Amino acid sequence: MAASAAATFTIGTAQTGRSLPQSNPFGLKFNSLVNFKTFSGLKAMSSIRCASELANCLKGVDVVVIPAGVPRKPGMTRDDLFNINAGIVRDLVTAVADNCPGAFIHIISNPVNSTVPIAAEILKQKGVYDPKKLFGVTTLDVVRANTFVAQKKNLRLIDVDVPVVGGHAGITILPLLSKTRPTANFTDEEIEALTVRIQNAGTEVVEAKAGAGSATLSMAYAAARFVESSLRALDGDADVYECSFVESDLTDLPFFASRVKIGRKGVEALIPTDLQGLSEYEQKALEALKPELKASIEKGIAFAQKQTVSA
Repeated sequence: MAASAAATFTIGTAQTGRSLPQSNPFGLKFNSLVNFKTFSGLKAMSSIRCASELANCLKGVDVVVIPAGVPRKPGMTRDDLFNINAGIVRDLVTAVADNCPGAFIHIISNPVNSTVPIAAEILKQKGVYDPKKLFGVTTLDVVRANTFVAQKKNLRLIDVDVPVVGGHAGITILPLLSKTRPTANFTDEEIEALTVRIQNAGTEVVEAKAGAGSATLSMAYAAARFVESSLRALDGDADVYECSFVESDLTDLPFFASRVKIGRKGVEALIPTDLQGLSEYEQKALEALKPELKASIEKGIAFAQKQTVSA
């Protein structure tokens, strides 16, 4: 069912999807054999169980969420996941292009700095690329930044908003603490400590779990938040803003995470003011992250361009 039907959407996780009634348009199917219980207004549904069902489940889907891939283990970086997850994203995005080319595509599979460019290249090869509808989900970085700042400054978490720009790995994650709302003052030491903690929070969880997994619950929350924002945008809400790793002209890099305004057709606007008036620390960090982010983007593009995908 198309998104043109008011408040009725079909959403899935590259493997699944189903029409949702107007009375409750917030539903998800997760790429898992486990049935999820109702969470934050999201109606739980069972998942598919084999790849042969993929095409049928994607027909007419309006929002596709791709979290598929191997999780990080101690000692691994997000980039270490590339060799496995790159192929998974390639195959799933190919299926999306064939079955629901107009869908919003949410890429969660790491390394996002590379998998989003892979998705873009595959969609280009299939002749259906719409940069406004391809999102790298970096919401977890924002959730962490908001949480750590609220704790540090004794603020209500619901009131805090910290834009996080750059990418979604290591030093490419740049929280713009000078842009924190409500306005907060930080010492140089606090800025350094908070920035490093936000950048390394995922690794902290992986090490704490000692090989038993990564930040699954917080990532699920962040994914649900981003999906709900997309659904509100598709339903005509004119005030939907999220940070996301998207095709961008805000810097000299082809992809960049920043706050974006999301509407019915996808990204309606980038928010350039977030990169204006940065602190000296943030400006230096922005320049420092660019070479690593550029290399990750180029790695993804090179991988995709070696693939043979029929249009």
